[in-house]
Amino acid sequence: MRSIYYFAAMWLSLLTAVPVGAQTTVPPKSPASAPILAAETTAPAGSQERAGLVDINAASAEELDRLPGVGPVRAKAIISHRPYNGKDDLVQRKIIPQNVYDQIKDKIIARQGSTRASSRSAGSASKSR
Repeated sequence: MRSIYYFAAMWLSLLTAVPVGAQTTVPPKSPASAPILAAETTAPAGSQERAGLVDINAASAEELDRLPGVGPVRAKAIISHRPYNGKDDLVQRKIIPQNVYDQIKDKIIARQGSTRASSRSAGSASKSR
């Protein structure tokens, strides 16, 4: 009779331990996600493409050409109409069509006071005097 109580007690303790084991989480063993996170966190704050955004006021033609829907001709047009007050200036000034802007709006930024844009505006200001 004692052995029945012993086995019943063991069975109940096993039943209470199973839910605890089911709630334990194991971190995923995905080696591909680790380098991506490391690449995002090691980007310097003053980099040209911080967090993957391309600055339309300072980017080169090659950087602009990598954007979807922007080829070499549109890249030259973007560069020739600098500086931009905001990224939506591309559509307002009719440099790129709305459908291309919709594809790239999350990938671009129009930073103010970049070194290339400010040197151009300073140069044009001195010419007008």
